Amino acid sequence: MFKQKIDKSTIDKSGFDRSNVDLSKVIAITNRKLCADDFYARLARIAAQGPRAIVLREKDLAAPEYEQLARDVMGIGRQYGVPVILHGQAEVAARLRADGLQLPLPKLRQLSAKVRSGWQVLGTSCHSLAEVAEAQRLGCSYLVAGHIYETDCKKGLPGRGLDFLQAACQAAKIPVYAIGGITPDRLAEVMAAGAAGACVMSGLMRGEYWLYKK
Repeated sequence: MFKQKIDKSTIDKSGFDRSNVDLSKVIAITNRKLCADDFYARLARIAAQGPRAIVLREKDLAAPEYEQLARDVMGIGRQYGVPVILHGQAEVAARLRADGLQLPLPKLRQLSAKVRSGWQVLGTSCHSLAEVAEAQRLGCSYLVAGHIYETDCKKGLPGRGLDFLQAACQAAKIPVYAIGGITPDRLAEVMAAGAAGACVMSGLMRGEYWLYKK
């Protein structure tokens, strides 16, 4: 589904410690408001570890501001060989010829079949098995299932758990990525449940737990 990533052996030569987790099964979800440091610098650090993809999810931005940000982030993606999937902005994604498009299910429903079929990489988030089935009917190439564990992003809402994730993976004929409370220790758990990998936002946008040590 996604393009081949860079050979991460080049990172070792630049002084990174490879003792931390490999991001090759992780889709990085952006939220620049969570970054205490420079957003672009953090994205470059993430991209240098070869994640599966970066999803530019900046929901507060209007189309012109989002488009400028997308141009910059796509430049970082090209530099490191990491696909950049644009989120929520179908027209911007088409104009910039992005590597992929992810939309909330209500927005995805509004796209014509012709537009949907024009995307080789097309994703959405699903919170029930009915939505998993609908995402496949709408031509998605991957889906995000969640939230699996309790997470600060969904305060007060219990996670749907590994049973839901396993059922979603069994129902889907396309790759499923778990989201919500995913830590490096839990990555193996969600993949054992059938997930192709996981989506991580806050764990990558702040802190160092997912990143190589300098």
